[in-house]
Amino acid sequence: MTNPTDPFKYSFDRLEDVADHISEVLQCPITIEDVNHKLLAYSTHSDCTDPARTSTIIGRRVPEKVINKLWKDGTIPALLKTDQPIKVKEIDEVGLSNRVAISIWKNSQVLGFIWALEVKKKLNEDDLQTLQLAAKAVRNKLLHLQIRKTKIEERGQEFFWKMLTGHIYQETEMAEGFHKLGMALPPAFSVMIIRLNEELTEKTEQQLQYLQETTQQIHVLLATADSNELILLTAPKTDQPFKNLKHFALHIQKQLKERYKIEDVSIAFGGIYESISCVYRSYQEALSVLKAKERFVRETKHLFSFSELGIYQYLDVLDEKRKHSGYMNYSLSKLEQYDREHQADMVKTLERFIDADSNVNAAAKALNIHVNTLNYRLKRISQIAEIDLKNINEKFTIYLDIKLRSMDL
Repeated sequence: MTNPTDPFKYSFDRLEDVADHISEVLQCPITIEDVNHKLLAYSTHSDCTDPARTSTIIGRRVPEKVINKLWKDGTIPALLKTDQPIKVKEIDEVGLSNRVAISIWKNSQVLGFIWALEVKKKLNEDDLQTLQLAAKAVRNKLLHLQIRKTKIEERGQEFFWKMLTGHIYQETEMAEGFHKLGMALPPAFSVMIIRLNEELTEKTEQQLQYLQETTQQIHVLLATADSNELILLTAPKTDQPFKNLKHFALHIQKQLKERYKIEDVSIAFGGIYESISCVYRSYQEALSVLKAKERFVRETKHLFSFSELGIYQYLDVLDEKRKHSGYMNYSLSKLEQYDREHQADMVKTLERFIDADSNVNAAAKALNIHVNTLNYRLKRISQIAEIDLKNINEKFTIYLDIKLRSMDL
């Protein structure tokens, strides 16, 4: 039964009208957001605001720098744990004045937030109780929005999977699919995969979705989950798409670790294409990056993209050719034999030396040995393997075969 003192007992058709009514009751500016900080509604007849609220209204979402600050000061973590109003102190560097925030809950799930600015008035205890009633009034509106959003996402996921698996490959058919979803074809795009060590739980999916929607460095057009992977169709925001995507990947990796204590994550993205018919190709390239990162953990630790893989793009093809022809690298076999007989590390030494682009100082540091020791080993390697380490063809050939050998270990 509705509380007779509840000022929100009368329903409103539009969420904007609800925001205006809450503002009238509390005498302060109001914004209503979804759980990923997208603006849903705001009170319109207030003459006082702050830069953070203005930016939110203009951009239709809370600025990323504001979200980051609210995570660091503990506001958002607190909002995700309680249904009680939380006082938020002024953060001048991001244009945030004093305000009160409250989460909107349905059972154990947060649907969104209400923010009340304390620009001209400080909310008292009665006001805070009123804000709790407002959160309950908004809840049903957000549930309807969530149901509609879920249906759209489900249609988008099915369409995305058809592109990823090659069941849809003609550009005209893809363009029609985007049109049905109310989306324009991206001028450029790439498929990105975020792979966790364990299967995605509902909680982890929500955390990943939160990060992808609040990190405003790229556009995430479509998304779908598969076992332990979140697959994204991404579009860059600037004319430096590679830089956008890499910054996004680094940011996701960093935030998963800092906010959710998830460290065992691998992120990769395929080629950047302009023709939407290349979705399948970009997806396969992203999978190739993940495969290389599993095989060559040390060498590919800081790589995210297919274009960064270099020789690792071609090792599978070369490995098949080597196995088919029965070729054996004489020089590498001699070094391996020497290592077995003398418990030495000549192969590893040579690999680290070439990894370091033949820089003896960098290689010595990677091997944790003195430069003079490394120079002596390199001289012995040349003698044992009968190769000229100043000849790029000889050096590169044995380097490739070292990598190929490690694939079979």
